[in-house]
Amino acid sequence: MPLFTLRFDMRAPSLGAPATELYAAASEMAAWSETRGCVAAVLCEHHCADDGYLPSPLLLGSAIAACTKQLMLNLVIILPFYDVARLAEDMSVLDHISAGRASYVFGIGYRQEEFDHFGLSLSDRGRLADEKLGQLRRLLSGEEVIHEGRRMRVTPQPRNPGGPMMMWGGASLAAARRAGRNGLGLLANGAVPGLRDAYEEACRQNGYEPGFVLIPERETATNCFVAEDVDAAWDEIGKYLLHDALAYSEWNPDNTVSANITTAKTVDELRESSRTHVILSMDEAAKRVADGEVVNLSPLCGGMPPELAWRYLMRFAELG
Repeated sequence: MPLFTLRFDMRAPSLGAPATELYAAASEMAAWSETRGCVAAVLCEHHCADDGYLPSPLLLGSAIAACTKQLMLNLVIILPFYDVARLAEDMSVLDHISAGRASYVFGIGYRQEEFDHFGLSLSDRGRLADEKLGQLRRLLSGEEVIHEGRRMRVTPQPRNPGGPMMMWGGASLAAARRAGRNGLGLLANGAVPGLRDAYEEACRQNGYEPGFVLIPERETATNCFVAEDVDAAWDEIGKYLLHDALAYSEWNPDNTVSANITTAKTVDELRESSRTHVILSMDEAAKRVADGEVVNLSPLCGGMPPELAWRYLMRFAELG
């Protein structure tokens, strides 16, 4: 049986399917996939995107948790944007709904438009992240937290003592040090020289043993599809993959390290140069599976209509 992850960011551009159809399909795909080799569903967060990028991973996570029994959920959360007491409550409730299957990767955000949306200063993001992370962990551990005259206490407490698994994300030395000094695992989204060393040093300086670390290379395949006829598949779904690629590159014009970023501007360029958005032949995909690779699928990439996306998802599952 092939092992894979599902990634949902719920982009719904005008060239694709309506958002309502995509959200229904995400839950259905997660439920279908959990007994066919899917090890986790990854839910990402952004705000104010013209294509409706998922702004509420906790809500979608709850929907998926309610229709699955064993699938792990990994929620990517931009921490500065949240009221910390409300976030702790929502995380605790999802911990019960999912029976402890939800984990979190926190980040500090990078888009000015999003900080404007929440009335925050981009320059305060590091301070806010540190402050809120400390409060969040105390609240999820059952402590009462008093901050600037505000008294906070979370009920119910999480199913798991101390709360769900939490990691820190990013592609910078600052992110690695933040993960280390808080004793969290590091789930990077790109490779920066010295990242692992900075993380391990920060862990030990703060009395922690280094934990889980994942540092993907820039060319990690983050959006994989499988086709019997690769040429026909690029003709059929290339425009959806290109929308996803263009949207991320527009947000990250100077990013040379993160996975999922490409400089391609056309479908032909994406096919020729990208290692992040790939359509594999059945033989290529079977070899990756045989080699033990956990393949990253993004079945609704770029707002791909569900009836089309299902065909590619089911074809991959047939490899087993």
